[in-house]
Amino acid sequence: MHAVFRRYEGVTDPAEAGRRVNEGFLPLIQQVPGFVAYYWVDAGGGVMVSISIFRDRAGAEESTQRAGGFVRDRLAELLPNPPQVTAGEVVAQA
Repeated sequence: MHAVFRRYEGVTDPAEAGRRVNEGFLPLIQQVPGFVAYYWVDAGGGVMVSISIFRDRAGAEESTQRAGGFVRDRLAELLPNPPQVTAGEVVAQA
């Protein structure tokens, strides 16, 4: 399994960002082969974090491409800063 974490800082409207992710991005990411789970977290203070879990690296990499396009096309005014992206193999889970 592979996970991708994206941390967005300076989010101008977390509620609207969440709505757009829920309505627009979730259907896109769920179509990626190997999709397991996705979470969009409001960490407060203008920080939001996404967590994507996939069965393999290829799915995780495709999710990063889709996320970049979605942010560019649908969230740019709400997420003014590029995300900090961390990705890797899941080595322990419960």
